Amino acid sequence: MVFNAEVDAIGMNCPLPILRTKKALANMQSGEVLKIKATDAGAVHDFPAFAKQTGNELLAAGKEGDVLIFFMKRR
Repeated sequence: MVFNAEVDAIGMNCPLPILRTKKALANMQSGEVLKIKATDAGAVHDFPAFAKQTGNELLAAGKEGDVLIFFMKRR
């Protein structure tokens, strides 16, 4: 998937991955895609909930080894 920016939240526990994601999205234009890499197990729930609460779109979620990967489209 093509993305415009990336957040590396590997090794961070919540709320840091969400805070980094908020900051990255604030610097993006509507329709741009953000790739988020995280290892916190709570991210499986946190990122879909965050996308829903903020009106952003979670395009995909998956894993690459032990790293959780999320693609979120800026509203």
